[in-house]
Amino acid sequence: MIADITVTEKSFGPKLLMSGIKFSIDDGEKVGVIGRNGVGKSTLFGILAGTDKDFTGEIIFKRGTVVVATAQEHHDMGETTVLQYVLQGLPEYSHLSHIMETYPHTMGDDMKLIEEYTQALMRFDDKGFYQIEEQIERELDNFQLPGVAHRTFSTLSGGQKRLVEVIKVMHSDANLALVDEPTNHMDYVAKAQYVEWMKSAREAMLVITHDRDVLNEVDRIIELKDGESVSYKGNYDAYLKQNAVSTGTQMNDFEMIEKRIVNLKAKVIDYQRLKEKSRNPGTIQKFKRLEENSRKELAELQAKEKPTFWIDKESAANLNYKVAAQYDKFKAKNIKMKLQDDESRSKHILVTARDVSLGYGDTPLFSGINIDLRESEALELRGRNGAGKTTLIKALLGDTTPTFFSGDISLDPHVRIGVYEQEVGPTYFELPLEAAIERMYLDRNLSISTTKVRNLLSDYLFSEGDGKTPVSRLSGGQKARFQLIAMLANDPQLLILDEPTNHLDLPSIEELETALAKYSGATLYVSHDGYFRHSLGGEVLQVGSV
Repeated sequence: MIADITVTEKSFGPKLLMSGIKFSIDDGEKVGVIGRNGVGKSTLFGILAGTDKDFTGEIIFKRGTVVVATAQEHHDMGETTVLQYVLQGLPEYSHLSHIMETYPHTMGDDMKLIEEYTQALMRFDDKGFYQIEEQIERELDNFQLPGVAHRTFSTLSGGQKRLVEVIKVMHSDANLALVDEPTNHMDYVAKAQYVEWMKSAREAMLVITHDRDVLNEVDRIIELKDGESVSYKGNYDAYLKQNAVSTGTQMNDFEMIEKRIVNLKAKVIDYQRLKEKSRNPGTIQKFKRLEENSRKELAELQAKEKPTFWIDKESAANLNYKVAAQYDKFKAKNIKMKLQDDESRSKHILVTARDVSLGYGDTPLFSGINIDLRESEALELRGRNGAGKTTLIKALLGDTTPTFFSGDISLDPHVRIGVYEQEVGPTYFELPLEAAIERMYLDRNLSISTTKVRNLLSDYLFSEGDGKTPVSRLSGGQKARFQLIAMLANDPQLLILDEPTNHLDLPSIEELETALAKYSGATLYVSHDGYFRHSLGGEVLQVGSV
């Protein structure tokens, strides 16, 4: 065992986030961490990394354990280069380098300092740090990031920063790696390389992810739910089977509690009446005691919050009649996506491209692109990061920045388009969520009312308090749900999706897949989620080289 984790209380103001987190991690074990948006996955990582000490519980690491964590956000990087950033994240590197660079000028004949300097030289060699810069540059090349080692870190794209974070972990020589959403923004080649490294790495890992391709390669899955942690042996497919069984048992237990509550309410009334009718003091005391005991048990049961029940749609389809009825009654609330699924729309062509070659300046990114996309069809744009997928989408939407080297693109001038984008536009970033939704509708000349805003917040699982929160302060999952609202605002006939599963939790991803399966419009999408691509299907258009 490398770590034993117990969190008995973690709160934000009056909100209790965690109350029963308890699990261990074995040496070399790969553990996926899942849970609905907002349950505290990143908060848990902050506790394990030591940056969040405001909790009740105990985190015990095996003596000598080195823990390293990826960063989700990167602020105030200044002129730090990629190489400098990776080196700064390596345990001991900065400390040893400082000794090696400064002690020769200051230690003189001080034997203690000379000894520290000698030990630092030996430790630096033992850690392989004399060759580390060359190794990091080689790994950057392996992840298709040649020549970026000496570029300023802040100039990298989101996907490139993710890759650098992985390389930082790879070279950390840690015992436990905390990896938060590693494959968001990675292309399919980089993700395959990450998965292969994760499977073969000697260090233990806790990986926050809803990427089912990654989850299918872990040894165990820990789900954070209702303030507690539940451990499932095996990978994602094994989790789905175990979750269906355990959820069935939990629903049965909860239904028994509901029946007991109804029974106790009736008993309280009965005992109260019998007490009032009795004339014998002993009998009165007896019914009074029974009434008080029933009220106490009733209060305890009513204080229990309803557990979160979710079963994947494939497992749910195979439930027996009784359990299926329970699930329909108790299942957790999910996002409600309203997509047109009638079959009355025509199948006319919405997007056409003929022998298109696009790029910037004098350099084409790709050539030979041909598209005929009709209503009810799906088309996947597949290519490496930087191959030109986003450039092609921009040109399709009328952006004149890219240079046409050949060919042309035409779009039905009457088609309504819904675009799912990775980043929230600056127009809405600092507005409270309610105001951002209203502004987004008005900017598109669409009708909006307070009631509709309230309904949208409810449909997409936002609380009343979330509506008053600036978009900039929402979680990644909440921002993703705002982007879904924006995409569907104008009842689109053509959807353009850029990595829509990033930041969404598993139930929300499944709801998105279910809605898209019924959608009668056309879909043009980019995704490196193998499960999502299999679900949505459609033709594949390779952009750039494989």
